[in-house]
Amino acid sequence: MASPVREAFRAVRRERFLPPEKRHLASMDAPVPIGFEVTNSQPSTVANMLELLDVRPGQRVLDVGAGSGWTTALLAHLVGQQGSVLGVERIPQLVERANEALTDWPWASVQHAEPGVLGLPEQAPFDRILVSAVANRLPDELVTQLADSGVLVIPVSGRMQKVVRRVDGDDEVTTHGWYSFVPLIR
Repeated sequence: MASPVREAFRAVRRERFLPPEKRHLASMDAPVPIGFEVTNSQPSTVANMLELLDVRPGQRVLDVGAGSGWTTALLAHLVGQQGSVLGVERIPQLVERANEALTDWPWASVQHAEPGVLGLPEQAPFDRILVSAVANRLPDELVTQLADSGVLVIPVSGRMQKVVRRVDGDDEVTTHGWYSFVPLIR
């Protein structure tokens, strides 16, 4: 039986989210530059992150560092039409490109990140938060945007961390391997 993440990868074609001159690189298991010193993440890394995130149909998901919109679309496939995915990206040109590529998933969109603010605190809580940029430390401001039993997956100082928000405030943090990402910018 195929996992939901594998099904999402089959349904959401990576090349759609790459610049035309880079689409021939879509099948490579490597990051692909998309301009503005940003990359479309390596597929195996994205798959690992999505497996850790354990997205379910109908959930509300925040995609921080949405870039090309590819992870936003993968998340939209996982939550289905009863869910919603909000992506944030700091580069306006990428926001525009991502939204153009997301037309098949009207329950997903990418908006411009507010400078100095991580995530979308005014629209919290979220069931799941995916961060595709490395932080120096676990950002409390994203943890507080999680719903009870919500999950955050984020690279911190090169190590992938999974945070499960607990009602009692004793959040569970686990570490899952080494990864390389562009820096998370507030």
